[in-house]
Amino acid sequence: MHYFVTGHTGFKGSWLIALLQSKGHEVSGYSLEEAEGGLFDLAKLGQDLKHHSIADIRDLGLLSHALAEAKPDVVVHLAAQPLVIRSYEDPLETYTTNVNGTLNLLQAVTELSSPPVTLVITTDKVYRDTGKGLYSEDDPLGGHDPYSASKAMVDILTQSWAATHPSLRLHIARAGNVIGAFDVAPNRLMPDVARALRQNVPLVIRNPDAVRPWQHVLDCLNGYLTFTEAIAIGQELPVALNFGPDTEGIRSVWDVLQVASKVRPELKIELTEMPKVKETEFLTLNSDMARKHLGWENKVGFSEAVVSSLPKEELTSRELIDLGLATFLEA
Repeated sequence: MHYFVTGHTGFKGSWLIALLQSKGHEVSGYSLEEAEGGLFDLAKLGQDLKHHSIADIRDLGLLSHALAEAKPDVVVHLAAQPLVIRSYEDPLETYTTNVNGTLNLLQAVTELSSPPVTLVITTDKVYRDTGKGLYSEDDPLGGHDPYSASKAMVDILTQSWAATHPSLRLHIARAGNVIGAFDVAPNRLMPDVARALRQNVPLVIRNPDAVRPWQHVLDCLNGYLTFTEAIAIGQELPVALNFGPDTEGIRSVWDVLQVASKVRPELKIELTEMPKVKETEFLTLNSDMARKHLGWENKVGFSEAVVSSLPKEELTSRELIDLGLATFLEA
């Protein structure tokens, strides 16, 4: 099949390209420029794409043209402003990219003569922060910080669009905190760990007790692909599904650092005061529906996922991709 991935130059998008190509699929992409030192940059993934568009998701004309030219079988919409701290610094960028960008994507898909299977990726942070554990698909949506609120809006927008355009094969995937090699985003735990190790400086941690659903990036992406494949063959499915780790992966920031420190004992850690912004303290997902409807399961355990995220300077980017894919696909 031919997949069209928005946000394909980012962390998840780059790994999705690698996974799709390993399965023999064609891939086209639409995204902003890749980050220096990320997987897309280091592995030169652009050279193997059918179509490679560098443009803003907020430009409906360019997006519509790219989709019409590609004529994909499946669209996976990853393009977003994905960082909580940055959403406080620039809420306008966050809301326009996430909400308006998704609206553009839905409009462009609807205008195609043969609309593809379309999967809109939101997040575990779409759920209203009630402090309870294991949020399920029917729990209420909400969001205090601009990022969470914008993604909840995206989720509601997509549900509404699906209801008013029943002929479209339109669904939503909500995932947790994905980790793996080559994430270079600021203010994310594992990229911050990697930078601290490479620069031989202390890792500054603001909330060691925060609990998150940590999951290997390929487990998450495999969930997305399993979902799109089931939609494509006409299986009756819920509009939205959660893709999170088993209970083993529901851990605190401190648990993650304990695993990392065992492998890299030179890691130095410093605690700092929390920033004066609201962040969810306890966030977990219930993925029973994905297991029930798709037979999907995680393959990579918590410790292995953390270790795979640590820098390995002795391996090239291509060797790390091949190692990661082989380990995952053979599990």
